[in-house]
Amino acid sequence: MDDYLIGVLSNIGVISFVALSSYLLLLTGEISFGQQAFFAIGAYAAGIATALWGWPLSLALCGGAAAGAAAALLIAMPTLRLHGLYFSIATLACAEMIRILFELFRYQIVVDGALVGPNGSDGFREIRYVFENDIGAFEFMLVIYAMLAATLACFAALERSRLGVALRMIGSDDVLAASHGVAVAHCKIMAAGVAGAIAGIGGGLYAHMTTYIEPRIFDIMLGVHSLAYGLIGGLGTALGPVLGVVLDVGVLESIRWLAGYRMIVFGGLVALLLIVRPRGLFDETTVYRLNRIWRSTIAPKRENR
Repeated sequence: MDDYLIGVLSNIGVISFVALSSYLLLLTGEISFGQQAFFAIGAYAAGIATALWGWPLSLALCGGAAAGAAAALLIAMPTLRLHGLYFSIATLACAEMIRILFELFRYQIVVDGALVGPNGSDGFREIRYVFENDIGAFEFMLVIYAMLAATLACFAALERSRLGVALRMIGSDDVLAASHGVAVAHCKIMAAGVAGAIAGIGGGLYAHMTTYIEPRIFDIMLGVHSLAYGLIGGLGTALGPVLGVVLDVGVLESIRWLAGYRMIVFGGLVALLLIVRPRGLFDETTVYRLNRIWRSTIAPKRENR
């Protein structure tokens, strides 16, 4: 497998985390333009943990997830009192505020005779954990996909749980959900915290994959794309946002003659799907039909073997 393909696949895996973060909030009916902020917090927290404090990668990623979750909960408590467009604008404002704070954030210490750490708008260089521990690009890609698979398994379990049903009820009609005894506010805050943790894990992986991060990477366009991935791939399953990432990063970005027109094609695809399939390619109806086909045809054949 060549380096270019490994890079594309690794990028797909990392961006899938922030896409899944937005997807979880979409399940509750909330449109967030701010998940890139928790992606950034996870990236900086995990990078600081390994490059400055000497933590192992696993512990640093846990720290990034915790930082992302804490920030998401802090922002969710006031903003989830808002609804619709007001909530979306509030999340966008909070994300931009966090990005600007990172442009002002400086925390550097001497490591092996050189200053290492975040340096405001100049970015955060020398996140060299993978090089110092002889982790190759292919091996790190396997780490990314192992964590992505674990995250998708958690989503699959969530979909089959009472909490998953409650989240979808809230997304359909929060007033009706409340009348059936669902704690709407608590469920939304919990979803926001978990979404922040997922984005934080992705950010930590991204920082160690690229070894360099800067505030402008985490701008509004990352938030818009992460939201669009769920709308393209579908809201019927957690595989939907991943499919959206594959279509954008894996297909549109990888076709070189489309490089100058990628955003035009991507925007047109989003607009077309919002008209034709407003819940995405893998919407709830499609997932239900696929499950019926599986149970009626494929599953019995496997049992008879």
